[in-house]
Amino acid sequence: MIAETVCSAVSAAGLGIAVVTAYRKRFLAATRIAAYSLVPVGLVMTGVVGWLADTAFSPTAWAGFGLLGAAWLLFAGTRAVERRRGGTRAERRAARGGQTEAVAPGASAPSLGAGNRPATGSAAPRATGSTEDFSDIEAILKKHGI
Repeated sequence: MIAETVCSAVSAAGLGIAVVTAYRKRFLAATRIAAYSLVPVGLVMTGVVGWLADTAFSPTAWAGFGLLGAAWLLFAGTRAVERRRGGTRAERRAARGGQTEAVAPGASAPSLGAGNRPATGSAAPRATGSTEDFSDIEAILKKHGI
């Protein structure tokens, strides 16, 4: 009962602020304030506030939250120990035995050939008046099909 009264008072105050803001010719801000001020009344009317009030004062609900927290701590603790040891037991066995499983055993390495790509002029060295020789760079670029 108190939660519903507080939510109604907050909504009424918010609507009052929205009216004052609209009076000052700030209609967009007034509309936004009115939208925010209607949320508490909507929550009261849907029953969410009553459910939250019942949950907040229920020892069973708090025990449930405690159990959820304990479960999360156990999961996080086992994950931390697993990372510190270097993975799961199967991963450690594979590392000791030198066996690695391929993700896609039938896949091949990517091709570095020229393919059907058009040659771009931006990768070729420009002829400037400098005395440096770019022949080795040109040879590397030609080797890779650039």
